[in-house]
Amino acid sequence: MSSGDWISSSVPYVAPRKNAQGDAWQEEAAARGGVGSQRVIRAGEVPAPPGVAELLMVEEGTAVVVRQRVIYLDDQPVELTDTYYPAEVARGTRLEETRKIRGGAVTLLAELGYFAHRVREEVSARMPTDPEQRVLGLGDAEPVLCMTRLTMDADGRRFQVDESVFPATGQRLRYELEPRS
Repeated sequence: MSSGDWISSSVPYVAPRKNAQGDAWQEEAAARGGVGSQRVIRAGEVPAPPGVAELLMVEEGTAVVVRQRVIYLDDQPVELTDTYYPAEVARGTRLEETRKIRGGAVTLLAELGYFAHRVREEVSARMPTDPEQRVLGLGDAEPVLCMTRLTMDADGRRFQVDESVFPATGQRLRYELEPRS
């Protein structure tokens, strides 16, 4: 591992936070001596795109709530994340607003009764789209990693889909599993 690698674990991003002032990204960045922030560029109901509809097990075009964010490290964009929720979960909540949510969306979801019991992530690599390349400040030959996270509760209800895009260079994803006995 080179000293420039950023190793990230998903666990803090799916667990509600107790008495937290900031969010998981702010804490992860601060632990590495940086300043993490995010800007919600869009929030509200949209028709479910095909892949999201499949993961949430709803018909394509069904109303879902999306929060589209640009994630920053030291004021530099490092990730684009669109998070989708079934409308019946998010309608009328702060998830539809473009302002930050104290403790993060996962904490708000827990307050609403939605706790992650099972999480499935898929990671792939590709070349960025032109808008991704511009926002993330990537060169012509720099690939991105794409991570899709599906979060389900103890009853198997699918209540959150995250689609994240970030530069592949210097990234390492860490997965720790605790097999059941």
